[in-house]
Amino acid sequence: MSYERYEQPPAAAPSRLGLYWKLMRADRPIGTLLLLWPTWWALWLATGGLPPLWTLFVFSAGVWLTRSAGCVINDYADRWLDPHVKRTRDRPLASGALSGRAALALFAALMLVAFALVLTLNRLTVLLSFIGVFLAASYPYLKRYTHLPQVYLGMAFGWGIPMAFAAVQGEVPPLAWLLYGANILWSTAYDTWYAMVDRDDDLKVGSHSTAILFGDLDLVIQGVLYALFLAAMALVGLRAALGLGYWLGLGAAAVLVVYEFHLCRKREREACFKAFLHNNWVGAVLFAGIAAALAWPLAS
Repeated sequence: MSYERYEQPPAAAPSRLGLYWKLMRADRPIGTLLLLWPTWWALWLATGGLPPLWTLFVFSAGVWLTRSAGCVINDYADRWLDPHVKRTRDRPLASGALSGRAALALFAALMLVAFALVLTLNRLTVLLSFIGVFLAASYPYLKRYTHLPQVYLGMAFGWGIPMAFAAVQGEVPPLAWLLYGANILWSTAYDTWYAMVDRDDDLKVGSHSTAILFGDLDLVIQGVLYALFLAAMALVGLRAALGLGYWLGLGAAAVLVVYEFHLCRKREREACFKAFLHNNWVGAVLFAGIAAALAWPLAS
């Protein structure tokens, strides 16, 4: 979904193609990476190693397509709000460079391509994809009515997990739901870092977030969320009987999380944004641990 609120307007007016590219946040890959890692965790665990190449392609391309579509529908939902906020008023819809109708057409095109890819997989995966579409399309409206859009984001960002298990195994086992729950905790935590960047602005415009909900207890609750996430990932390792490679990756992830709290100890905007970006490495080392444990089980 949309993570690039902390942005600077371009120096020169982009072309129409550039406007669509910007609307999809294709020039800012962090959201794609944060969606990709959990999907790859699931694919490797479901397969017990390297997944079939076509399945890997479908899910990797699907990550980019659905994340791009999520950014488009997010800006469509906020097209009346963004012009009144300094950091977002130069976005293509907020500035009037693109119309709402153009945005909806782009959203539909991206989702149709993603759905066409899913149609090459089994029936259960196709059925689960409809839930994924609903989550992606409805997420942007949650911040208007609840302080928990970050939780819903985790539900949307992690939906590739049950889909990946369904595509490989033809079912969604308990391990998949455990991994899905862990990802919701992780997404809620890292998106709260991001919400802390914009907390003052969100209060002014009436937008909601976990950062606002947590208030002065934000760092404490963040600590609880990350601790629960790491504990859930430890249960994943135990249930999947992963060896030393995974536990080294999980240990590295824990160290990276501690560093994020060091960055955010004063709650400064730049530091919170850096901590948010830093979660890419958390996802990467966990994936490396899973891949290593499955590739070299005897060494583990």
